Amino acid sequence: MTPKLPNIAAWLVASRARLEVKPAPYTAPRENELVIRNYAVAINPLDWILQGAGSLFFSWMKLPFILGSDLAGEVVEVGAGVSRFKVGDRVLAHAVGTDKKRNRPAESAFQHYTVVLAHLTAPIPDTLSYESAAVLPLGLSTAACGLFQQDQLALSHPAATAPPTGKTLLVWGGSTSVGSNAIQLAVAAGYEVITTASPRNFAYVRQLGASHVFDYHSPTVVADVVEALRGKTSAGALAIGGSSALACVDIIHACSGNKFVSIATFPVDFQRLTQTGSSGWQLLRQVPRLLAFGGSLLLKSRLRGIRTNSIFGTTLMDNEVSRVIYADFLPRALAEERYAAAPPPHVIGQGLAAIQAGLDAQRKGMSAQKVVVAL
Repeated sequence: MTPKLPNIAAWLVASRARLEVKPAPYTAPRENELVIRNYAVAINPLDWILQGAGSLFFSWMKLPFILGSDLAGEVVEVGAGVSRFKVGDRVLAHAVGTDKKRNRPAESAFQHYTVVLAHLTAPIPDTLSYESAAVLPLGLSTAACGLFQQDQLALSHPAATAPPTGKTLLVWGGSTSVGSNAIQLAVAAGYEVITTASPRNFAYVRQLGASHVFDYHSPTVVADVVEALRGKTSAGALAIGGSSALACVDIIHACSGNKFVSIATFPVDFQRLTQTGSSGWQLLRQVPRLLAFGGSLLLKSRLRGIRTNSIFGTTLMDNEVSRVIYADFLPRALAEERYAAAPPPHVIGQGLAAIQAGLDAQRKGMSAQKVVVAL
């Protein structure tokens, strides 16, 4: 099929370099793949981390490369074996081009035409804008991995009418992209959710479904959450934020129920790591902090019988959770307005040239919003 427009991408041509908008090949879909004409993409911390220090963490990613995980747009070509979609469908998708198993610029989001996996794609209703839909994929996938994978919290799956489980989940970092999705997914699966956030975001996380919210800056937050969980059966914890894992271990230790903490964030100062200079040297300077964290986490969790595991947001592409979320749950939940595209989009500009400005803005920090670029 001939694309409607020549493909163009925002390329990372060298480590720490600014993105360059240049032509890119149009890649046809293989079996169980689609090609999407992107009309909006969203920015995640992963994107500017890979721009500034990708060689440290994604050594398989050879430059020049295209970044980006979040996209929304229109299906323009359907590969063999795909039955859920047709040309012209409005969709969102989790692009996994930077994942080691895929490792293909054609499968990354920051371009006009992206090849995506059909099982990481969901239709979106006409009432949902592309800019709003684009905020979901990576945060949604990461939350789903932590909540539902068998090697993580292994919670019951979300459904339109899930019965109450009688269990309570702790989501530390509820106003983040991952937290916003974790709250909604857990509530849709029948769990009560207790979360943490800054006071300015208390109303926001309650609107998403949290029953209790605590200020993570408070010196008594651990004791306060433990008290809120008193008499309840814990479903475990999802830890988001640099200092979250150890706090969650302390809380889960004091509660009855699932002794498991799923960890989305480690205490690495990525801001410093991606500044000018040697990223290797910057990482070396953080080794003592990482060793102290690792030792404390290992000691606390092992002595207390608490299991932990780290989340990588693309692992659901290899298991049943992708089907549960992108096929069984999300399309109907969005159509019936039972699931919010959250955090809300902050549209920073239009066109591929605006993506670098989006990376710069996200790097400075966002609270209860997600940077989006319209295409």
